[in-house]
Amino acid sequence: MTETNKISFMDKFTEAAMKFGAQVHLRSLRDAFAIMMPLFILAGLAVLINSVIFPKILSESAIQTAGHWATSIANATLNVSGLILCGIIGYTLSKNKGYKSPYTCVMIAIAALIVMMPQTLKIAATDGSEVEVGGILTYGNLGTSSMFAGIIVGLLSTEIYLRLSKIDKLRVNIGGDVPPQVNASFNNMIPAMLSIIIFSIVSFVLYSVFNTDLITLITTMIQEPLRKVNTSLVGTVLIYSFGNLLFTFGIHQTVVNGTILEPLLLVNMNENMAAAAAGKEIPHIINSTFVPTFGMLGGTGSTICLLIAAFLFFRKNQQYSELGKLAVAPGLFNINEPVIFGFPIVFNLPMIIPFVLTPAIGIIIAYFATAIGFMNKCTVLVPWTTPPLLNGFLATGGDFRAIIVQLVIIIIGVLLYLPFMKISERVSRKQAEALNN
Repeated sequence: MTETNKISFMDKFTEAAMKFGAQVHLRSLRDAFAIMMPLFILAGLAVLINSVIFPKILSESAIQTAGHWATSIANATLNVSGLILCGIIGYTLSKNKGYKSPYTCVMIAIAALIVMMPQTLKIAATDGSEVEVGGILTYGNLGTSSMFAGIIVGLLSTEIYLRLSKIDKLRVNIGGDVPPQVNASFNNMIPAMLSIIIFSIVSFVLYSVFNTDLITLITTMIQEPLRKVNTSLVGTVLIYSFGNLLFTFGIHQTVVNGTILEPLLLVNMNENMAAAAAGKEIPHIINSTFVPTFGMLGGTGSTICLLIAAFLFFRKNQQYSELGKLAVAPGLFNINEPVIFGFPIVFNLPMIIPFVLTPAIGIIIAYFATAIGFMNKCTVLVPWTTPPLLNGFLATGGDFRAIIVQLVIIIIGVLLYLPFMKISERVSRKQAEALNN
């Protein structure tokens, strides 16, 4: 392959990856999860306070009373997260498509998801028989179990409505001296009604023909199989490493990780927080807090290891020294664009290997440290800007052993970055000498 062909392939690959990241539906998903993040962080804080702080300052009877507070927070966040996510996706997609009234799509998306939910619930009676109860919506169908259904319904209902709203014959124009909002609501009335009716017909067919509902169908056939593969140790490491590899070509890792991995990891995290709040066994090792806590120390590529190596072993190198001074402050909060574009990592062949391998090794070490019971599973959703070591302590519900695991990962990361930094330094020096000559 000639140099021209290599450049052409790289340009095409970069262009394709950027188009993938800019795709309106994927971008809308990322925007929706970003909007919801305060709710998830609040739920995580409630779990932390209820499981770590309350037991240390309250009596056993008082803990049970105080637990009502944590339960109410969980009910308002995790246990309705699927419904809220569906509505927010309606908003972000319609806004990203330039629709002037995105709140209409919020209403339609929420209504469509509720239409698709089971209309009855079977519960056990005191005599052991099953009783079918109607007129209720359960947290089981509104929360994390319906997140994937919420994504699908949010996207589909918005697309259907936006397409129907463009048909002139479906618009009702009452004219006259009426407020603009009233006129707009009549304009949108038939497309909105038809959108919800379409979902009601699908719901009726699923119930009457197949004796099921969309939540159950999606959970069984799509969400759970995908989650088992993507959030397994192998799946997570491969997908996350591929996203980090893209970053070395200037394409942000969220193009892959934020769309393929993050929604499923977030389902795992929400289930962990719900289990912790209920005092049940924590189900998942890998979740949306675990991966950045142990695979993103100092930012993508765990570049805190690079900065430590620069301070310890490259003090005489002016470039590394100055970069370290500039990058250390944002790096402590996992912001590492100064390193990625200033070192640089981007298009720097020697640095690609440690940039991709260090996070993967960190995830693997933390996984087995958790699996053997050395440290707690992550049950608290901490902001991604929380400094390394502190984030491990908080994420695991105050387990200091998580700090030990992070320190081990950092030491290994420093040793892994070191030889490639020396190679990069040597390459830079030879390039400078060639230019001077």
